[in-house]
Amino acid sequence: MSKTQKTFMAGAMILAVAGVLSKVLGAIFRIPLTNFIGAEGMGYYQAAYPVYTLILIVSQAGFPVAISRLVSERVVVGDYYGAHRVYRVSLTVMAIVGTFFTLLLWFLAEPLTRYLEDLNGAVHAMRAIAPAIFFVTIMSAQLGYFQGLRNMRPSAVIQVVEQLFRVGIGLLLAYLLLSKGKDYAAAGATFGATAGGIAGFLVVMLIYIAFRRTRGFDARLEASHIRFQDQQQSVKTILSRLFAITIPITIGASIMPIMYNLDLVIVANRLSAAGWNPEDVRSMYGQLTAMAGSVVNLPFVLTEAMAISIVPTVVAAWKMRDTRFLHRNVTLSIQVTSIIAMPCMIGMMALAKPIMLLLYPTQKEDAIAAAPSFFILAIGILFLGLNTSLTAVLQGVGRQGVPVRNMFIGALFKALFTFVLTGIPALNIRGAAAGTVIAYLIAAVLNTLAVKKYTRARIEWSKSILRPFISALVMGGLAYLSHKLLLGILGNSLSTLVGVALGGICYVVMLFVTKAVTEEELAGFPKGKTLVKMYRKVLTRNSKGARM
Repeated sequence: MSKTQKTFMAGAMILAVAGVLSKVLGAIFRIPLTNFIGAEGMGYYQAAYPVYTLILIVSQAGFPVAISRLVSERVVVGDYYGAHRVYRVSLTVMAIVGTFFTLLLWFLAEPLTRYLEDLNGAVHAMRAIAPAIFFVTIMSAQLGYFQGLRNMRPSAVIQVVEQLFRVGIGLLLAYLLLSKGKDYAAAGATFGATAGGIAGFLVVMLIYIAFRRTRGFDARLEASHIRFQDQQQSVKTILSRLFAITIPITIGASIMPIMYNLDLVIVANRLSAAGWNPEDVRSMYGQLTAMAGSVVNLPFVLTEAMAISIVPTVVAAWKMRDTRFLHRNVTLSIQVTSIIAMPCMIGMMALAKPIMLLLYPTQKEDAIAAAPSFFILAIGILFLGLNTSLTAVLQGVGRQGVPVRNMFIGALFKALFTFVLTGIPALNIRGAAAGTVIAYLIAAVLNTLAVKKYTRARIEWSKSILRPFISALVMGGLAYLSHKLLLGILGNSLSTLVGVALGGICYVVMLFVTKAVTEEELAGFPKGKTLVKMYRKVLTRNSKGARM
């Protein structure tokens, strides 16, 4: 495995670890928060968050990828001055964009919530989270620069710092404001994102200052400036290229959040038409988005980490016309995504109800009601993961408009199926969950076809999908059976944890048994030599068992 491939995997692992820690902190945040304010309070919280997410995506979603790609293009040829110039121009643009969208959310909060008859108390939560947009948008330019340099550590550090402050400040304010009402408590919780944004911005500035003071930095900039003096792009050209990459990515990233915001209207109206009262509607929406949705989104952090890491690698391979290296990374991204997503999908399906009860012990009725939606959403984990990885590949080869079209097609199907299925009384909120899975499935199929078309990569489906799936099935069966056997002895919480632990060990062993990974691939991971030794031991024992 080449040095570049090892860099890609190492960067992905760094971001993955930080992402998992960040999500664990997020779960720590949501679980006590849900227990504090219940499904109704989480309804206010979740009514504000999709609007914030949508505006945040519009304001900065495409910029880190665009900056990373433009910086990577200059670094590949040794033009570090040009790479730093891209960063400076981008930072100015992001400061302006962040200010505009922060003010936009603040002043539109009240008009937006007027349309949410049962959730209009979310106005406080929207305004509390608005300042976060400014700080997160500026950070995106700084992190995009480091990602283009294939340095994923700043992104990892900022994820954790943001979450620590979000969790600490958010929970504290939610608790203190609970006496004023659940709408104010939800606003306190959303202000945690603003506190996290401020903390993250300050830390990334310190990281950048330290980076500028590293030995040889100024000399390297000056040398590349002299060498590439005649090739420097104008500010107009940088802006033109920046927005040419950013706009399609932003549109594509906005599609699903737009659909989630439409869910607020579609789901509420369809459930009301089916005979559910406003309180039930708020609880159901909270069960779907806050309880089930937040847990299902955990694996997305791992696949997103890989996608962020692979963009500069694909850009380098594409720019150098190294077809073999490009194909290897396309295959590797799909394989790693499947290895990550499969156990999460099967495991959450196998233990849907126990997991919900484990996480929300003081909201047992809501947890049991959320379990069917959780089961359905878990099916979409693989498709969402594949979409993330395939989109990154397409962005790396300059086809950022293709995933936009494919996600738009998926979103249309989501709207249709959500409208039809949610209106069926027997399905109710589960219809919205099914619509989401269908959207991801359609987009994943279309993106797979697009990657094969534009990169001409041959995907080994047996190794990339089938073997991890078989491994995950065995794991899921063991986790389910162990939970059932231990439930009467240990209770739900301990039996669920034991089932997850046994399933995890089983899955790792099964990956080796089914040969879902090779020695060369394991060697590319951090601590690769140790993993290779484990791999050989398992294969040796397996072959001895087969001969007996």
